Amino acid sequence: MQNVVTSGVFELDGGQWDVDNNVWLIGDDSEVLVIDAAHDAAKIAEAVGDRTVRAIVCTHAHNDHVNAAPELAERTGAPILLHPDDRVLWNLTHSDRAPDADLSDGQVLTIGGTDLTVLHTPGHAPGAVCLYAPQLGVVFTGDTLFHGGPGATGRSYSDYPTIVRSIRERLFTLPDATTVNTGHGESTTIGTEKANSAGWAD
Repeated sequence: MQNVVTSGVFELDGGQWDVDNNVWLIGDDSEVLVIDAAHDAAKIAEAVGDRTVRAIVCTHAHNDHVNAAPELAERTGAPILLHPDDRVLWNLTHSDRAPDADLSDGQVLTIGGTDLTVLHTPGHAPGAVCLYAPQLGVVFTGDTLFHGGPGATGRSYSDYPTIVRSIRERLFTLPDATTVNTGHGESTTIGTEKANSAGWAD
């Protein structure tokens, strides 16, 4: 498991924000999955090295998580995977290039002997997913859950009650010791965020 931090601009609803994104590489010495190809395909490809990229997995389709995906796919030959409910957001950034395959709730992706289960967790975006790797004790949450609480829901195609329900029903049922690797910022644990969630509105 490897973390690559890339920097760029998040754009939605006419606004722009400078952001640092966590790109996660999961696999072994010969093959990897890339989770969220953000901003800088060259930097991600350099981190991949001579390993084979089996897939570029999008936790959701906000531009800062997918803007480097087509270029990385072209460099590596890897397919881009996205939940179909997020095509409306994908098309805002890549109207001329569709994802290659759909992600679905409960789907299992296997890479380097590690299984990652797709959990559909709408709220931050309609097709947002998290990827749970029980063998590693890790869940990759994109922008659904952060150190400090739920992802933002103040912009188009997002909904606060939906994200809270997704976190409580899909993520807080995971073991408390599970590490939460996020789309931005530092990691946390399920237990930490659960303990601090009492004040969340439903």
